[in-house]
Amino acid sequence: MGKKLPIGIQSFEKIRTDNFYYVDKTPFVKKLLEDGGGYYFLSRPRRFGKSLFLDTLRQAFLVKKELFQGLYLEKNWDWSQKHPVIYISFGAGVHRSVKELEETFTEILLRHQKLYDVELTYPSLKGQFMELIEILSERSGQQVVLLIDEYDKPILDNIDKREVAVDIREALKNLYSVLKDADAYLKLVFITGVSKFSKVSLFSGLNNLEDITISPEYATICGYTQEELETVFSDRLNGVDLKEVRKWYNGYSWCGERVYNPFDILLFLKEHQFRPYWFETGTPTFLIKLLQKKRYFIPELERLEASEGIIGSFDVEDIEVETLLFQTGYLTIEKVEQAGASRIYTLVYPNVEVRASFADHILDYYCKARGKKEKNLIRMYRALSSGQIDELKEIFHSFFASIPYDWYRNNEISHYEGYYASIFYCYFNALGFDVRVEDATNQGRLDMAVLFEERCFIFEFKVVELSPEGKPMEQLQKKKYHEKYMADFKEIYLIGVEFSKKDRNIIGFEWKRLSAP
Repeated sequence: MGKKLPIGIQSFEKIRTDNFYYVDKTPFVKKLLEDGGGYYFLSRPRRFGKSLFLDTLRQAFLVKKELFQGLYLEKNWDWSQKHPVIYISFGAGVHRSVKELEETFTEILLRHQKLYDVELTYPSLKGQFMELIEILSERSGQQVVLLIDEYDKPILDNIDKREVAVDIREALKNLYSVLKDADAYLKLVFITGVSKFSKVSLFSGLNNLEDITISPEYATICGYTQEELETVFSDRLNGVDLKEVRKWYNGYSWCGERVYNPFDILLFLKEHQFRPYWFETGTPTFLIKLLQKKRYFIPELERLEASEGIIGSFDVEDIEVETLLFQTGYLTIEKVEQAGASRIYTLVYPNVEVRASFADHILDYYCKARGKKEKNLIRMYRALSSGQIDELKEIFHSFFASIPYDWYRNNEISHYEGYYASIFYCYFNALGFDVRVEDATNQGRLDMAVLFEERCFIFEFKVVELSPEGKPMEQLQKKKYHEKYMADFKEIYLIGVEFSKKDRNIIGFEWKRLSAP
């Protein structure tokens, strides 16, 4: 019987004893100690293998050598040194209040009391936490390994409820403050989460906490590299178009080699269908509301530049949309530039799955009529496939007409030029087309180019109340943006679109077809 795919399995022991595939990440366990041990923080998006890596750490320090047969760590670890391990996870369930958080932590302490046969006597949770660390270290004669998984989930559960999120943050800060005083009893502390909240507010006093989130040396600690995919899963790749797989699911980067999301790859290897497996496990509604609140020009997400402060950390009182997009996995690092004393990070969508699915979800939020949107997407695909450009006008006119009046009444975003272009952009991206925004030519920057098979569609947008002079088609012809694409496409279409914020719809639509010389 062949090996099984470890879809959603976070137990290292189960994977190693029940004939599952395993991508060997144990070299990173050794590296953590070679780098001096101490306190580490790692941020990765959901379903990226953080919990599995923490469990791998746990089994290594509990000297379960039999689980590591054939792996790197088998011959590169001191199996005579067993350490007590405290494992804290906030991943299960939803915490709606400080009370529910305290109930969860109480249950965690009770499990450890039972596991290690100890009795905690301090009245407060903070006191019991410290007491547990001290007792386990003194009884074993070894320092304790402390693993905290999904440290931030109780805060993220309430990210749209600011007061509750702040209260939970302060409660967590109180619990984590134990770590500073427990330093002498701790061998290794490894903390994981999706987001990085400010150390000042949450890990007060932990000046030696090393953030390895964007360290090139740890870039592939979670996720699968191309080589790991092709080596470990080689028997599952017969007939698989690896180029298409890479385009759909690879692309996540933390200043090192790009990786796949394991959840995506494992489900693809099971189903052999290109679907947004990872994206479907969570809905970015809060993010989309934040984009709307900030009046964000959605096409800018195609390529963003951000400072180290923006991609570093944030707090619940001041949430930057770029930070959240990066930390939750909707954007990833393409390149880093040193700019004097600071660094500039270029952020892009990691792959087709995220780009298309995120755009599709934005359309759902705008439209509130999923069935109509789906029909429009099908019509658009067929219109572009056949070069029926007049059909595009009808599709978009129908879409804007379908947006409820209450949506406009409650949102100011429709008064801004970028809103209308964003709708076009999201439609083309939802179909997985190659969309170029603000693409530079020798005559300036065009609004949008959509590349599809042997056709190139060049768009110029205008809101008549904001720029009453001139027609978009005149701009397209005057600037000759199309010349950049003439050598690569058999057909080029110039499309000028005029909107009215008063009518909340398209009021002008011109197009012209150019043939390659």
